[in-house]
Amino acid sequence: MVEPAKTAVRTSRASLRREEQELAKRKLVLLFYKEFEQDKFLKHDRYLKRLVRPIYNLTHHRQKKTGFAVSFELLRRALEKSGYDVRVNDYALARRHPHYPVGLVGFPVLLDGWNLPNPAVLGPSLYDHPKLAPQLMEDPRFRRYLVLAPWTYDMFRPVYGEACLCWFAGIDTDQWKDASLHEKDVDFLIYDKIRWNHEQLAHDLLDPIREAIERRGFRTETVRYKFHDHRSYRSLLERSRALVFICEHETQGIAYQEALAMNVPVLAWDNGYWLDPLWRRVSDEMVPASSVPFFSEECGERFKDLAHFEPALSRFLERLPTMRPRAYVIEHLPMRRSAEIYANAYFCLHAPEGGQDAGASARSSKSKEPRTHTARADSCAEELRRLPSG
Repeated sequence: MVEPAKTAVRTSRASLRREEQELAKRKLVLLFYKEFEQDKFLKHDRYLKRLVRPIYNLTHHRQKKTGFAVSFELLRRALEKSGYDVRVNDYALARRHPHYPVGLVGFPVLLDGWNLPNPAVLGPSLYDHPKLAPQLMEDPRFRRYLVLAPWTYDMFRPVYGEACLCWFAGIDTDQWKDASLHEKDVDFLIYDKIRWNHEQLAHDLLDPIREAIERRGFRTETVRYKFHDHRSYRSLLERSRALVFICEHETQGIAYQEALAMNVPVLAWDNGYWLDPLWRRVSDEMVPASSVPFFSEECGERFKDLAHFEPALSRFLERLPTMRPRAYVIEHLPMRRSAEIYANAYFCLHAPEGGQDAGASARSSKSKEPRTHTARADSCAEELRRLPSG
């Protein structure tokens, strides 16, 4: 009786491996995403908010998605545009194929009680600093941890080691079209994304910047983070000659990159450090960071503080006719490359029978040299870390 039982187990395992190989051939990607929710007024009222939120969103023009949700949607769209079959939160399929990889994206709440045995790519998003979960990558299921900006890679790698991989959310240049020929009635659109001490920083930095611009006779409009949706923001960008971006730091900075994609040059406050109050809990010294981590001279100019703003504004105005920010986005932040980096990291976790190249069925037929997905992902990430950053 023992031998038939062993034979049945081997047959079952072989059948499972064949099914998983077939999933890889279909370029199936299993993504899991969960928003952070909490009760506000009554116990369990977060479930009621799920029901009424779609109706409420029809009544206003404020931001309707979190930054994590936007990043997740861009990942999903990039993969689908590149021919991958993306399933979201398909727990049943992942459970039936415990050796097939999964991708976990979004808020750390997704990891609470996570009980699937599948090998996993974590990120983007999740934790703001690795010391919030220093033992995370000791879990044998968790193989890769995706970070966005090169400065966040430098922050995470000392704790998470070789598991860290740079990735970016690709910008859809078909959606964010070149607006350089559109009629302009705004000289500078000021994007207010001040996260902490807003009243003080608006008084000390944002208001003086607006006054300095207007003293030179330029017209301004101001838009504040979370108080606009994509449609209203796109309309403002179409009308604007340039964007002034005011933000403490960014892990990617999709909003300013959408401006770049529309050929709207950016003048950015880039103080040089991670100003999240969390830094005092996790570090003995200030952590280097950037508000425009993907940037070059063709995108615009940067300034460190108010004292450096007017000289930067003069340089910006002098070079404005020659700037080509959309070209930077097309070259360095395309959706196709975003999908490639993620897919390489994802399929390297799938090891078909016989030790074949992991995820070989998902490799581009244009590749001339046989390279594993791991090598290709690392190569893409290294190239990403060398991107122009100002």
